[in-house]
Amino acid sequence: MESVQAGSGWSAIVQEQADPDRPVFVTAQETWSWSTLLGRAGGAAAVLDDLGIPAGTPVPGLIDHVGLSLALTLGGASTGHPYAPFGTRLTTSELSAMLRRLGSPVLLTDAAHAEHAAQVAAAAGCRSVTLPDLPLTAPPPPPGPDAVTAILHTSGTTGLPKQVAFTERTLEARLHCLEGVVTLGPGDTYLVASSVHHVAGFGNAVLTIGRGGTVASFPRFSVDAWKELRDKNITHTLIVPTMINDLLRAGALDIHPKLRVLSYGAAPMRPDLLRTVMETLPNVSLLQLFGQTEGTPITGLTPADHQRARDGRSDLLRSVGRPVPGVEIRLADVSPEGIGEVYARGPHLCGIGADGWLHTGDLGHLDGEGYLFLDGRAGDTINRGGENVRPQEVEEVLRAHPVVAEVAVAGVPDDRLGETVAAFVVPKDPGATPDWEALREFARAQLAGFKVPAVWHVVDELPRNPSGKVLRRVLAQEFAQA
Repeated sequence: MESVQAGSGWSAIVQEQADPDRPVFVTAQETWSWSTLLGRAGGAAAVLDDLGIPAGTPVPGLIDHVGLSLALTLGGASTGHPYAPFGTRLTTSELSAMLRRLGSPVLLTDAAHAEHAAQVAAAAGCRSVTLPDLPLTAPPPPPGPDAVTAILHTSGTTGLPKQVAFTERTLEARLHCLEGVVTLGPGDTYLVASSVHHVAGFGNAVLTIGRGGTVASFPRFSVDAWKELRDKNITHTLIVPTMINDLLRAGALDIHPKLRVLSYGAAPMRPDLLRTVMETLPNVSLLQLFGQTEGTPITGLTPADHQRARDGRSDLLRSVGRPVPGVEIRLADVSPEGIGEVYARGPHLCGIGADGWLHTGDLGHLDGEGYLFLDGRAGDTINRGGENVRPQEVEEVLRAHPVVAEVAVAGVPDDRLGETVAAFVVPKDPGATPDWEALREFARAQLAGFKVPAVWHVVDELPRNPSGKVLRRVLAQEFAQA
């Protein structure tokens, strides 16, 4: 096959990587070769064309299967029907609202989700189509570099999910951006632990096949699912802190003998947990990538940075690193404490504003070496009688107390102050209510008085979106309703 030139787009680069007999997708039960993936991508292109919808119309799918999602992405890009994967765990109400805004007359699904898809489609006023077995045909022709390849939705942490369109050019730029960050190629296997509707799952799957590697997946994370892939020669993975905690408790984090790169992200990881990971996996490189659906990665805490942390710069473990190659960042509307909203720009980032920058909505500050430390979301800031309180700062303090397993802080209504600070605590001992006065004194020793929670609640668990991010607004809404 002739070499593909830079600027030809992600799909063309994927086809350039193809070695017909080499595995490209594996689960505990099945293996696809490159010829199978590209053949099914051709079949997907034919199925999408047969739907009879105009070119340029996105086609959403309620499908968990990563291999099918990759085939639909390649086939959809080729036919002008960009694939838009939906999260199968979302409710009918959530999905139908997304479907209506997408404007597609159909919702693709598989047999496992056909009933749910029918309910969603009926609520949105369109039809559901159960995907047939994809025939193996000739690979679809790659589209041009400006074609829309796929559409993802943001997690909706602060409101309704937004659509983010990825073009062939954008995804190609992301491949080049990550060349100096993630060492990955033919012979490597990347375990994608997130659903493909989320940027972590989608991004790592398209990165892996763009580099000629093999994607491994399971339908849903569990310790048993992690163990079932032990013989698949996993070399790379990205898992979130809640998964890491589960694996450590089960003594299963270190069972993949060929693992050499572990990426983590999506939610803060306590420095003590990160140190435990480093001790458990002394020969595995750790990598944290910070970004969002509109743009990832923006910064990275590299394996070299983790080594610096081992050698004495332990404060770096609270950082999300420095800008990855090709990305610039700056802080906007900086407070006297040096905290501002993180703006970023780079060729692989979407959602760029009129000023040429991606406004991330994340608050952060920079140290003297350019390391970025996050200070929460701009929309989460609590205005307590004119004083601004950042929930993440309070959470970091409370999380260090020995009775606290997890904690989230949110603003709740207050007649006098407008808003006050509330802490929602998951205790380490589920049968014991924490001593709130002791927790208040613990917080007051490290925080200004106006930042110390005035309201305390025990909760069994924290509400999270499918990517693992805590939904503080849900806690605040439930408190207000109660």
